[in-house]
Amino acid sequence: MFNSLSEKLESAFKNLKGQARITELNVANTVKDIRRALIDADVNFKIAKEFTDKVKEKAIGEKVINAVSPGQLMIKIVQDELTELMGGTAAEFSVTGNPAIILIAGLQGSGKTTFTGKLANYLKNQKGKSPMVVAADIYRPAAIDQLTVLAGQAGVPVYAERDNKDAVSIVQNALKAAKIQNKNVVIIDTAGRLAIDEVMMTEVANIKQAIKPSEILFVVDAMTGQDAVNTAKAFNDRLDFTGVVLTKLDGDTRGGAALSIQYTVQKPIKFMSSGEKMDTLDVFYPDRMAQRILGMGDIASLVEKAQEQFDEERA
Repeated sequence: MFNSLSEKLESAFKNLKGQARITELNVANTVKDIRRALIDADVNFKIAKEFTDKVKEKAIGEKVINAVSPGQLMIKIVQDELTELMGGTAAEFSVTGNPAIILIAGLQGSGKTTFTGKLANYLKNQKGKSPMVVAADIYRPAAIDQLTVLAGQAGVPVYAERDNKDAVSIVQNALKAAKIQNKNVVIIDTAGRLAIDEVMMTEVANIKQAIKPSEILFVVDAMTGQDAVNTAKAFNDRLDFTGVVLTKLDGDTRGGAALSIQYTVQKPIKFMSSGEKMDTLDVFYPDRMAQRILGMGDIASLVEKAQEQFDEERA
């Protein structure tokens, strides 16, 4: 993921190679290339423009320190702005409540059921919780089978009622069962559709209303780019979710969803997932993702150190 974007950004920074200082002209050329790289990565034009305007404003106001080149300084500025665009800091994930209730929503094929299994595995093995997963997809029998297999791999119980066609009552019954079994986290895998429709939206909104979850996570397939952002907005308008999960980050994706989604819905990305294995779930750190996109974390650290020394000298 991000290979194409990383290459294009690296190429943009080359505009400043060999330049002794930052000027309006060389910054303008670099910024134009950065904007083009973002749009090619399927980032919304308005977001790309706003992002590069901020980069330009910061770059022109920066004093170039002897210890770093204009190119290195620009990488640091872009990294800081990318981190900010994706949320700034890692978001809190709430597992409070007795039990804590986590509602998983998203389109069919986005990786919801796989993520539900991975999250149960993560909470059990890394957070010491005792989770139960709930099969609340009443339309796709294979979803119950898939969740049962994943729950088995994670070593957690699954609650399912194969003959019940009322998702709200399944979830309410699951909560009673969780209390009896002393489970302190309940993760609910809801039904997805191939596209947003009113029946699906109403059902997931009714589940939310009935159980008051502590977290509502919207699962997005990172490979769907700008479409994922539009879908997230539609879901957020109805559900007011607490966070986003990016899946399929190991795919051939341009990364537009990762860069645009937080800005568009103003909700943090909380997890990212790649692959099918249970342990391929990571907390989302905006600063680490920015470093990964640029592949130049060491340069950013160098500039930071130089800026600290420069401020000391000036003082």
